[in-house]
Amino acid sequence: MPPRITPLTDPGTTASSRRLAWLASDPEGVPVGSAFLRLFTREGENHRAELEIAVHPAERRTGVGGALLDAAVTAARSDERRSLVSRVVAGSPGGAFLAARGFRRVLALTFARLPLSNPDVQTVTGIAERPHPGYELTHWDGVVPPDLAHTYAGSRRAMDDMPMEDSDHGIDVWDVERVVAVAEVVLERGDALHTVAVVDRSDGSIVGFSELVVPGDGRGDAQHYGTGVLPEHRGHGLGLWMKAESIRRTRLRYPELTGLLTDTADSNAPMLGINDALGYLPTHRELEYRLDL
Repeated sequence: MPPRITPLTDPGTTASSRRLAWLASDPEGVPVGSAFLRLFTREGENHRAELEIAVHPAERRTGVGGALLDAAVTAARSDERRSLVSRVVAGSPGGAFLAARGFRRVLALTFARLPLSNPDVQTVTGIAERPHPGYELTHWDGVVPPDLAHTYAGSRRAMDDMPMEDSDHGIDVWDVERVVAVAEVVLERGDALHTVAVVDRSDGSIVGFSELVVPGDGRGDAQHYGTGVLPEHRGHGLGLWMKAESIRRTRLRYPELTGLLTDTADSNAPMLGINDALGYLPTHRELEYRLDL
């Protein structure tokens, strides 16, 4: 018998998206799989949806995943989405499942980790302390200070041309209200947000940033959120400078932190080079698949 697909009420609504969910169960009512469909709502992203499907290993190849996918695709089309994307770990069965149902691979991401137990302190410190004529570093914890908020929001366009291959990612629209709201979400869940930024000395504006989120207890692994430099200021090593300073400060402030995590598109050669120079070690790869609706 085909699985029973039950729509669920999902409270996962945020300022930038809402989420639909389904539960798959067998004829006896035992849960065998689930699907979550995130519908992005912000301007520049409201053409896309993101799908997560999980099926119990013993129930694969029995139609459970296909039934969940059908429900999600129908919902995305009803909401007038242009594309549906889903990520899987490279080499997992998920890639073959998506490809067989019309998805095409559009993006590859390399995940990497910098172990803090034995980092190359001398190299990182040397990069962080290297002068960059015309520029200076600044930093803050949590919400951006009011006097920097406007140019910090403007610097977020550094991510607009981030290499994302053919993922149809869209363009994020940032303003002061949004950068403050994002920081507050991180703080409200109990984590710490630390930002290192580059200031153009000629006018005092922020031209690049590097964000790091640290678990509230200061242990385990921290996660890099974003590092970007405005196009007109690239070519001066500012991305490497900021990330090295972030590492240096984090090691001093959080002695019990064990590592820093990052993920980068395989087509983003400059950022991959920065990670390599700082000692990040690849852990795994993920592949993004896209279905045009």
